[in-house]
Amino acid sequence: MAVMTIRDLDDEVRDKLRIRAAHNKRSMEAEVRAILTAAVESPVERTFVDLLMELREAGRDSNFEVPSSMRQERARDPFA
Repeated sequence: MAVMTIRDLDDEVRDKLRIRAAHNKRSMEAEVRAILTAAVESPVERTFVDLLMELREAGRDSNFEVPSSMRQERARDPFA
């Protein structure tokens, strides 16, 4: 098992962690383990804006080339 040291933790954060641990009937160390485990095991939630930004970035793929037939068709119909 790994050992981790957290430096420069605000006293207020430590106090809130102590209260949270007591509420969950755990030691502070066990509470931190539970928080870290939940953080890395939960799926990443993406917002709608995140998805839109990913689509925007996907459109910048340098390996993607629009076929000339599609370019010509688009030139005739700007709403295509």
